[in-house]
Amino acid sequence: MARLQQVVVDCETPAALARFWAAALDEFDIRPYDEAEIARLASLGYTPETDPSVILDGPHLEICFQKVQLEPRSKTPVHFDIVSAAWLSEIDRLVGLGANVKERFEAHAWMRDPEGNDFCVVDGDHGGSGLQHGDELT
Repeated sequence: MARLQQVVVDCETPAALARFWAAALDEFDIRPYDEAEIARLASLGYTPETDPSVILDGPHLEICFQKVQLEPRSKTPVHFDIVSAAWLSEIDRLVGLGANVKERFEAHAWMRDPEGNDFCVVDGDHGGSGLQHGDELT
């Protein structure tokens, strides 16, 4: 058997996008940079702000933001669903962090992070499990 250890998000600005998601998600923090890592990055011509691979550590999963050249697309093939009992307030908070609302539905909102990656905010008072089979897909 295998277990999921890390989700990798291809992006243009790993440090900025990691900061957005660290602020968006409870219990996720940017992996700290120790002196050895800062020296390693410097030897490659990078700083923590220009690091091409930034890790968020969470309770059971890492999220890696890695710099790649992306081709524009209208919809990303994979997205995060995040749940909140105060989902309408959460939408406003995330917009304040740089996200935008693509479309609102009865119990969830389709949003985009600052780089245009899709994600949904789901109403936790309605089960918080996201969409069910046959629901409208976003």
